[in-house]
Amino acid sequence: MLKLFEHPFFGRGFRLFFFLGSFYSVVNIVLWAGIYSGRLTPPSFYFDLTMWHSHEMIYGFALAIVAGFLLTAVANWTGGAPARHIHLAGLGLLWLLGRMAVNTDFGLPFWVIIVAELLFLPALTISLMIPLIKSWNKRNFIFLSLLIILFACDLWFMLTEETEPLYIAIMIILMMISLIGGRIIPAFTVAALRQTGIQVYQTPQPIMDAMALASLIAVAVFIIFFQDTIILFIAAFFSCMVHLCRMRYYHTLKTLGDPMLWILHVGYFWLVVGLFLIALTGLNIFTFAMIVHSLSIGTIGTMILGMICRVTLGHTGRNLKASKMTVVAFFLIQIAALLRVFGPIILPDQKITLVTLSASFWAICFTIYLVIYTPMLFGKRPDGREV
Repeated sequence: MLKLFEHPFFGRGFRLFFFLGSFYSVVNIVLWAGIYSGRLTPPSFYFDLTMWHSHEMIYGFALAIVAGFLLTAVANWTGGAPARHIHLAGLGLLWLLGRMAVNTDFGLPFWVIIVAELLFLPALTISLMIPLIKSWNKRNFIFLSLLIILFACDLWFMLTEETEPLYIAIMIILMMISLIGGRIIPAFTVAALRQTGIQVYQTPQPIMDAMALASLIAVAVFIIFFQDTIILFIAAFFSCMVHLCRMRYYHTLKTLGDPMLWILHVGYFWLVVGLFLIALTGLNIFTFAMIVHSLSIGTIGTMILGMICRVTLGHTGRNLKASKMTVVAFFLIQIAALLRVFGPIILPDQKITLVTLSASFWAICFTIYLVIYTPMLFGKRPDGREV
């Protein structure tokens, strides 16, 4: 029985959680689109239908991908042994327990549902905290703080079913994207371009990096206390400009020939667009609900799709080259975001059709990932290394 957990699938966090998160996102989005369009009868959810969809795309899908990435990255950052085998399987089981608790109304006591949902994040945080503290990797302690805030937002939501904790949770994931993106996008870009003979250099931007994070924190706070005010407009517009200015040294236009690079730049640029749209909510031009998918599909969806393809290839010993179907998925996720964000604004009478079409493109994107990359997640590395 124990040998089961020695399978390559349990060798690194990205293998288990990229598969679980991607599969779950397809199931969630197809079910949501079917119910939203009236083609499916809604099952008995614990939450209101819209709240269920929103919560699960954050704490089911996105958090699973975050877990897979951080569990893999922390082993690289610290040089320690990764969470794997029974440890990793246990984390996966806690994630599944939470999904079971909130996906179906089993008639369980309220406190049981809350406990089942909340177990995963503390276990994940402890799994990351131990190697980070042992190696005193202070630079990455911030991710522990962000996970604790995500836990607090989940508890807040479970007790109140309000939208604000979900909005803050999205902002926390955007902070992670800003932090990690500011490190890896210029590094990956410079390394790849130099391999093609293009002499470019990575320019450190410590002040801009700090301003980017601080400005996102301000936006998150103002979404709670100053929604639909000029204060939110100023904070979000400032954050938008900071993130746009960071890109001036990212060599974005030189990446157009490499899909594994440009997808990360496009995902980061969606953050700029999303912050600009948040600023417009401060002027009462849009509501936050109208533009939130620029962040959830545009930024988070694009960055996740680009990163899980890249990490899967790189950490299974394969060349970082996008297949034709992977490139199709990269384009379709952009269409999904554009349809979901701007479609209902331009054609409000066609909202149901546009939302359903956007959801269909999302499902196709992550189905493509599952079809192409699942054999890599479950299989051994072709170079013979352990994981």
